[in-house]
Order: sequence, then C-alpha cells, then structure tokens
Amino acid sequence: MPKFAANLTMMFNEVPFLERFEAAAVAGFKYVEYLWPYDYPVQQLKAKLIENGLQQVLFNTSGGDIGGGEWGICALPGREEEARRDIDRALEYAIGLNCPRVLLMAGVVPPGEDKEEYRRTFIDNVRYASKQYRPYGIDIMLEALSPEVKPNYLYSSQYQALELAELIDCDNVYIQLDYYHAQNVDGNLSRLTNRLKQRLGHIQIASVPDRHEPDEGEINYVHLFGLLDAIGYEGFVGCEYQPRTTTQAGLGWFEQYK
Repeated sequence: MPKFAANLTMMFNEVPFLERFEAAAVAGFKYVEYLWPYDYPVQQLKAKLIENGLQQVLFNTSGGDIGGGEWGICALPGREEEARRDIDRALEYAIGLNCPRVLLMAGVVPPGEDKEEYRRTFIDNVRYASKQYRPYGIDIMLEALSPEVKPNYLYSSQYQALELAELIDCDNVYIQLDYYHAQNVDGNLSRLTNRLKQRLGHIQIASVPDRHEPDEGEINYVHLFGLLDAIGYEGFVGCEYQPRTTTQAGLGWFEQYK
C-alpha cells in the first residue's frame, strides 16, 4: 500500500503553516512534504515533526526570485555559486529534519536563450549535489513540470527527466514522478510507470485537469496505486493537490489508506 504524504504547501491552508503539521496528523497522515522549509529554523520544524509523530519525506531547493519569474536556479548559467550555496543549505535542512530526499529545482529557460547551456549547468550542479549528499544517504529528485504549470521550465516530459538521470549517472539521483504533470505531457501512465520503475524516487498525485483530490478527473488512481504495489515501489506518494473546498472535506478518498 502506498505511503501517503500530505503536502503542507497546498493542503491544510485553512490554518497557518506551522499549524498544518498537527492538522495533517489529526487527519491520519504520518508523512509530510512541502516546497520550502527556509522561512523557519531547522529546530522549529523538527520540533513540529516530533510533536506530531510525523516524518519529513521531501522538500525543494530554493525557487530563486519567484516574483521575478524564476522557478529554481540550479540550471541558470552564471549562477553556479549561488546554486551550490542553496544545495548546501538544503543539505543542512535535510540532515536536521532527517529528510531522505531533496528535489533540485532546475529553472526556467527564457525565450531565445541557449537551452543546452542551461541543461549542461543543471547536470553539473546535480552531480555536485550528488557528491555532497551521498555520505548522508540523501537522494536527489528530478521533476519534469508541465507547461500548463510552468512554461519554459528546463524539462517538461518524464522521458526527458529519465534522459537527464541517465546522463547524470549518479546512484542517488532519481525521478520524482508527478502524475499530474505526466498526464498533461506524456499520458500512457501505466506504461510510463513501468518504464521509470528502476528510477522512481518519489510520486506525487492530483486530479487532471483541475489538480484537485485524486478521486475525480481522468486519472484512475486506484489502478495506479495497485500498479505501484505490483512493481514493488516502496517510496512515498505526495498529495500535491489543491483541495476543492476545505482539506478535511475532501479526504474521503484517503480513508481506506490510513
């Protein structure tokens, strides 16, 4: 049975962020993820995890200047020093929070720029992160983002993510398969899951097309959860969706998985 992690960036927004840990635990979750921890000291977040019997399973490197259109900096040429500081800072948080994986955010390629240069920069920075993280047993995630969510992101297809992972060729670099992005770009989710199974490090879910709870829309998640069991996936499934109304009102789908 999949191990579901509440995404505290998108779920339980009825309460302030630090109160979402308790809300997730009360709702029956044992695991949590979110985009970024950096607004809070490690010890404060660690205390929230311990108080509520939760395990942190994922967070991201910095998004950069999000208001200025950035969405990660690990692929940005000329920003390598800054990117590696962010990678090192993420490692400090991962160690402090006992978090086993970190998503490296690549970034947006502005129109007219040399995409191959961005790709080379990203590969170099991922290899740097791999070397830094390996002694601590922390894995690195690569996630393709659909153009509907983030136009001009470095890579949008899961098969591009696989190609990158194989080029990087590091034993602690895996693919973060978000079925919402995958359905919007690649489709054929059962075939895709089987193709990626040796590289799967993390899963995320949401309905398509509206990115709500996984009990609506065009993706058959009951089938996919069964497939993940069948291929022996033992990682986590992050609930990265926008609740239709309140988070609690939409958790009927989760009852059978508690």
